[in-house]
Amino acid sequence: MIVDYHMHLRAPDEAIDHSVSAIERYVEVAGERGVDEIGFTEHVYYFEQTRSLWSEPSQVERCIYDIEEYVGAVVEAKRRGYPVKLGLEVDHLRDRADEMDEILQPYPWDYLVGSIHWIDGLGVDGEPSLVEAVGPEAAWARYYDWLVDAATHADVLAHPDLVKMYGPELDWDWDGLAESLVGTCLEVSSAGLHRPHGKLYPNAGLLSAAKENGIPITTASDAHVPQNVGRDLDRAIEHAKASGYESVTVFDQRDARQEPLG
Repeated sequence: MIVDYHMHLRAPDEAIDHSVSAIERYVEVAGERGVDEIGFTEHVYYFEQTRSLWSEPSQVERCIYDIEEYVGAVVEAKRRGYPVKLGLEVDHLRDRADEMDEILQPYPWDYLVGSIHWIDGLGVDGEPSLVEAVGPEAAWARYYDWLVDAATHADVLAHPDLVKMYGPELDWDWDGLAESLVGTCLEVSSAGLHRPHGKLYPNAGLLSAAKENGIPITTASDAHVPQNVGRDLDRAIEHAKASGYESVTVFDQRDARQEPLG
C-alpha cells in the first residue's frame, strides 16, 4: 500500500482552499500516481481557534481560517468515498502543548502529525535561524529534546531530522534518540529532496535505529499544491525498505494498523 500522509490543502497556485473541490484535485493526482490513500495535514497555526497560543507575528497573522471549514471539507470527502484521511500538522509548542490538545480534542482526527519549526522564536528551517544563533550542536540538542516531547502528543513525527536544514549534518546518538521516540511513528518524507540540502527525511542512521526499536512509519511528500501529491514517494519507499521496513502505518480515528509497504 502507498500512502501520502502529509499535505496541505491548497489551490494549484498554493492559495488556501479548504474545500471538497480542492480535495478532488489532490485525489485525482493521487490516482494518477498510484497512491492508495492521502491524508491532509494543514498547519495548525492557520486556524483562528488556535490564535491565543501563538506569539510570533508570522504565526499570529495567519490565524484567520476556520478549522470547522477544513474539518468539514475532509469529512464530507470521506463521506463521498474518497480515499482521504483527516489530519493536522501540529507545530509543537512545548509549554502550551496541553492547551493545544484541549483545543483539538473535539474534532474527528484520523491522526495528528507533530512538527517543530520554531524553538524559542528561532527557526529550525527558517529565519532567524536556530543553528546560526546557537551553533549546530546546541541547536541539534535542543531540537531533539523538543522532538521527544512532541512525540508524547502526536501520532506521527513529521520530517523528524528537519534540523539538518542548515549547517553541517552531525553524528548523533540515533539509538538513544529512537529509544525515546517509541510509541509514535516516524514520517519518511521525500520533501527534503526539494530543499537546498537535497536529502530524504529522516537520515539512514535515525531510520535504521527506529526500525531496530520497533517504531513504525508513514510516508509523505509534504505537498503544498495538488500537482506535488506523491512526488518522489518511490524514493521514500526505497529508503524505508533499505532500513528493513516492510509495512506502512494506516490510520483511522487515531487507531493504527500495518499494511504492506509499497
